[in-house]
Amino acid sequence: MNVRRVDALDPGERAALFDRDAGVDAVRDDARDIVDRVRSEGDAALRELSREIDGVEVGNVDVTDRVERAAEAVDEETRAAIEDAAANIRQFHERQLPEDWTEAFDGRELGRRFRPLDTVGVYAPGGTAAYPSSVLMGVIPAVVAGVEHVAVATPPAEEINPVTLAAVEAAGADAVYQVGGAQAVAALAYGTETINAVQKVVGPGNQWVTAAKAEVRGDVEIDFLAGPSEVLVVADETADPSLVASDLVAQAEHGETSSVVAVTDDEATADAVAAAVDDHAAGRDREETIRAALDRDASGVFLARSMPEAVLFAEEYAPEHLSIQADDAEALLDRIPSAGSAFLGPYSPVAAGDYATGTNHVLPTNGKARVTGGLSVDTFLRSTTVQRLSEGALGDLRDTVTTLANAEGLEAHAHSVDARFEGGGDTEQSDE
Repeated sequence: MNVRRVDALDPGERAALFDRDAGVDAVRDDARDIVDRVRSEGDAALRELSREIDGVEVGNVDVTDRVERAAEAVDEETRAAIEDAAANIRQFHERQLPEDWTEAFDGRELGRRFRPLDTVGVYAPGGTAAYPSSVLMGVIPAVVAGVEHVAVATPPAEEINPVTLAAVEAAGADAVYQVGGAQAVAALAYGTETINAVQKVVGPGNQWVTAAKAEVRGDVEIDFLAGPSEVLVVADETADPSLVASDLVAQAEHGETSSVVAVTDDEATADAVAAAVDDHAAGRDREETIRAALDRDASGVFLARSMPEAVLFAEEYAPEHLSIQADDAEALLDRIPSAGSAFLGPYSPVAAGDYATGTNHVLPTNGKARVTGGLSVDTFLRSTTVQRLSEGALGDLRDTVTTLANAEGLEAHAHSVDARFEGGGDTEQSDE
């Protein structure tokens, strides 16, 4: 990788870095057609699309009955890793559960209560590949929140990878359907003969999955529209360039459209990271994919004139994953509020969070970390505010409410308060 200077970036280079695209527009029409087809044809469309797109003949769409048997087929070491990761994820998300509360405010008894959604659909990429971590990250927060029915949709295969099904069992999902892509999102959103419609669809996927989520949004809730994976590492002269490079290469492994960036205020560190990236990429199983991601305009090693400039660069980038490998990482993090998940210090690789620290790896991309966070227990809760007023408390508010209501021209609002103090709200009208 070549080192580029932050202050020398031209408008095109800045756009590639800061206006990242999820690739949704290119497939939006195709995704819309698939969604419409599933909505009108149900299971028949799912089977036909599985044949056309996945090359798989699907018999039963519902494969929940395979979960326990498949999980038993997984080797002991893999099962132990799944269960360990699941325990950590569950522990972290249980800490997020809010408590209902009520408090008195001068006679006004006010409070807030939290209740889970009833039904949720989790999309888990897969098919012939296995992504147990995506199952764990999507299902466990919903289960912890108390969602009554959690369904998983994962692409079909001649034999769904048992590791995926083992993760379903460990996470505690209630149903599993073998359907992938845009058609899975449509089936979860609108239901079919086999699949019950859900209130919310969550989980990562390719651009067709993301485009389908954009299509159904409004008819069903979604988490957010996520694009290709990305990482930004802030490093100073204390960072180990080899470790920084290893994190960039690991993220590039996700796909050719991944964005991997490092920014530093130290020229020697920048040069060393760029050189180490090539060393770490060489000989990797997915080297071709890695190098394609590294060669993108949205990837690179960047030299800032100072650490404040590096921090401003990172905040403008608003990365999905933020790694800070620098002295006083906590202080730097305080100045970079826009990040999906932060990894501090040399022993906190992004891969640890991807799988097993307990934090969630379903995170906002494309700069959306400026306005939202990743998947959490909150994603699956709804809140209700509650109030109970005594007569005296309402009396104290009477003039304020009626004055504002009349100012807005909502006389009946004012009357609904006055009625409680003027003979019980007698509305008898004259016959004249």
